[in-house]
Amino acid sequence: MKITLFGLTLSSSWGNGHATPYRAILRALHRLRHRSTFYERDVPYYARHRDLVRCNYCELKLYSAWEDIREQALAEAAESDVVITASYVPEGAVIADELLSLDGPLRVYYDLDTPVTLNQLIEGDLDYVRAGQLSQFDLVLSWTGGEALLALDRDFGVRIARPIFGCVDPDIYWPVLPRPDLRCELSYMGTWAADRQAKLEEMFLRPACLRPASTFLLAGSLYPPEWQCPSNVRRSEHIPPMDHSALYCSSRLTLNLTRETMAASGFCPSGRFFEAAACGAPIVTDWFRGLDSFFKPGKELLVASSAEEVMRAMDLRDADLLRMARRARERTLDEHTGYQRALTLLAAFDAARSADQRKSEMEAA
Repeated sequence: MKITLFGLTLSSSWGNGHATPYRAILRALHRLRHRSTFYERDVPYYARHRDLVRCNYCELKLYSAWEDIREQALAEAAESDVVITASYVPEGAVIADELLSLDGPLRVYYDLDTPVTLNQLIEGDLDYVRAGQLSQFDLVLSWTGGEALLALDRDFGVRIARPIFGCVDPDIYWPVLPRPDLRCELSYMGTWAADRQAKLEEMFLRPACLRPASTFLLAGSLYPPEWQCPSNVRRSEHIPPMDHSALYCSSRLTLNLTRETMAASGFCPSGRFFEAAACGAPIVTDWFRGLDSFFKPGKELLVASSAEEVMRAMDLRDADLLRMARRARERTLDEHTGYQRALTLLAAFDAARSADQRKSEMEAA
């Protein structure tokens, strides 16, 4: 199968959660003998932070402007079995108009930020998608399940909506030796987001203030310049994927925090969840509806909602934390890898084709 995909970025994981799951899924599709081309707008902030070491599983095409590659891209898309455009693609709505005009390939939209997108579409159309386009795609894929899937059907009239959750590439994320420069009692890795800030302050910064003798590590970009951390919090603006395993394996405990917009929808596991679990790192997380569909609280990870609960997790014995981490790693390798998501993706393609075929047969009858 030939797949052409227009996405935010494959080349850089800086400041986004799109690149690493794209890499995991595309690598798995390659192993399953499918061919992929990824079109990415070449923007300065990703160009300065490229961390894709090699891409022998997908053809990556960088472009400066849609008009520069429009003819070539549409020709390639027309010859593909599946064409995908995704959330936050610059001029994505314009590109979607062009792709929706193609008759041959299966036309797919993949939103890796579904609750955010749907909330914003209530206010008006976006640069990367318009509300009226969603019902025109043969298939809409969502990073989240829960309320977001219901809203796609109920409020936007999509033909078929399927979840493609976050995932991990176990060839990249696996247990390694700790690094002294990354050692900490509690780590958190995540880009700054306004609707996650209150949780960060309560569940990460407050414990750091209350435990000045412990070392904390915060990794992530886009934090405001004036933002201040306690002195026992190490800061790193960006840690490339090649060093993520070392970060997780140097953390006695790692924290996951969910954006409020995503949590309100539910069934919204961050890709960082699965990456940390694949590395064998003990995880403490905030709660969202559907969390227990992915991991068992108290058995495979810990759930907290306050600084006190985070500190209680930090006080557990190493043996108890590592026992939970082993269970989470086993489940992740069984259920949450790029390979599993690639199989789910291919099944969604088949379902959309079957639905389209049935519709054509009914119209012809």
